[in-house]
Amino acid sequence: MNEIQSRIKMIFDEQLVNQQAIRNTSFKERSAKLKSIEKWLMDHKEDIRNAMHQDYRKPSSEVDLTELWAVLNEIRHIRRYLKKWMRPKKVNSTLALATAEAWIQYEPKGVVLIITPWNFPFNLTISPLISAIAAGNCAFIKPSELTPHSSKVIADMVNDLFEEKEVALFEGDANVAEALLDEPFHHIFFTGSPKIGSSVMKKAAKHLSTITLELGGKSPTIVDETANLKDAAQKISWGKFLNCGQICLAPDYVLVQKSVKEKLLEEIKNISIKQFASGNGSVKDSNNYARIVNKKHFERLSRLLSETTSYGDKIYMGGNTDVETNFIEPTVLTDVNSDSPVMSEEIFGPILPIMTFDTIDEVTTIINNKPKPLGLYIFSSNRKNIDFILSNTSAGGTSINDTILHYMHLNLPFGGINNSGFGRTHGEAGFKAFSNQRSILKQSRLSPMKLLYPPYTNGVKRMIKLLMKYI
Repeated sequence: MNEIQSRIKMIFDEQLVNQQAIRNTSFKERSAKLKSIEKWLMDHKEDIRNAMHQDYRKPSSEVDLTELWAVLNEIRHIRRYLKKWMRPKKVNSTLALATAEAWIQYEPKGVVLIITPWNFPFNLTISPLISAIAAGNCAFIKPSELTPHSSKVIADMVNDLFEEKEVALFEGDANVAEALLDEPFHHIFFTGSPKIGSSVMKKAAKHLSTITLELGGKSPTIVDETANLKDAAQKISWGKFLNCGQICLAPDYVLVQKSVKEKLLEEIKNISIKQFASGNGSVKDSNNYARIVNKKHFERLSRLLSETTSYGDKIYMGGNTDVETNFIEPTVLTDVNSDSPVMSEEIFGPILPIMTFDTIDEVTTIINNKPKPLGLYIFSSNRKNIDFILSNTSAGGTSINDTILHYMHLNLPFGGINNSGFGRTHGEAGFKAFSNQRSILKQSRLSPMKLLYPPYTNGVKRMIKLLMKYI
C-alpha cells in the first residue's frame, strides 16, 4: 500500500504542476481531447460490449443505449456549446457600483478526483471526466473493482489518450480509494451510496475540497386513476428492470390509486415479459436482461425478498432466482405497507413493491416520511394532482409520465438533494461543477465609493444614511 500511496503522491504533484498549462488550453484544444475520446469509444465498441457482458451479462443493446450513446451524446453536446460556456459572462451593474464593470470568468478547479460505481461503469466514469476536461482540469479516476473487465477497458482508453500528468487512473479496492482521498484534491466527484458518500464527504472536509455527490435513494412512482395505464406500465417496467434494476434512478416503489391497481399490475406483467423475456417466455434464457453484479449483492437481494415475503408481502410476479448465475427474475410485490422490510432501504435490484392510496395527500405523506429521493415519477393526466405532488414533495429531479428520462436531457442539471446527493452535472451544469465561477470587478478612476471612505465626517455620515435609505 505504501507503494501505491507514493505513486499517487508523485502523480498528484505532477498534475499540480501541469495544471497551470492545462488551465490555459483553448476551446480547440479541449474540444480535440473530447473528440479523441469519442473516436476511441467508437473504435472500441465491441471491447466495451464484451467487457460488460463478462462483468454481469449486460445486453449489448443496453450497453449501446445506456453507456455508449449516453456518453457520445454528451460529448457532442459539450463540443457544440463549450466555446460559449468558456466565455466570460458580463453581469449588469448595480446603482451603487455604476462606474464599475463586472463579469464572471470560468476557471478550472484544478486537480480533481472522480470516484465511480459499477452499475454503469462507462457512463458514470466518462461523463464526469469529459466535464472535467471541458473545464480545463487534470483528473484522477478510481473506477469500481466490482466490474474489473469494464475498468480495464476504461484504463486502456485513459492510457491510450492521456499522459498521467493530465489524467491518471487507479484500479483497486476501497483501500486505493482511501489512499486517493488522503490527497488535497481541489474537487471530488463521487457517485455511489449515501453511506459511502458520507465517508467521502468527511475525507473531503479535511482538505476543504469542494465535492459533488451523486447518490441514490428510494425514488417513488405515483400512478393515479387518470393515468394511461398501459403506457405507465411500459415505462415503469423499463425503468425498473433495465440493468436488472441496478440503477440509482430506478423506480424504487409504486404508489397506485386503489381503483386502478389490478389493471396496472396486469399491464406490468404483460409488458415486462415482452420487454425482457426470450421467445419461449423465459427471462432467464433471454439476452435482453442483465444479471446482479456479484454474489454479495445477489445474496442481499435474495435475503431482502425472503424477509419481505415472510413479513406478509405477496409475490404477484417473478420471484425466481438462480445462485449460479446471480439471476433474479423481474419481481413485483403486492400487499406492501410502509413498514415492510423492502421499504426500509434503496432496493437497487429487480424487485418492485406496489402500494396503494385513496387520496393524493396520502402519497405526499408517504414520500415525505422518507429521505429526499434522487428521482420522483408521476403518471397522471390530472394537472391538479401533478401540481399538488410537485408543490408538496422534494426530489433531485422528476419525470412526468415517464421514468429516468430527465437524466438524459442535457439541458437539465442532474443531481440529488440531501440524502440523494448534491451538486449538479451534465451539459453546462457539468462544466460548472468542475469550474470556479470567478467574480471579477474592474473599477474606473471615478469611483463614488471614495466619497464614503473615512474619516467619517458629518457629510460622509449623511451620504451613508442616504445610501441606506435609497440605494
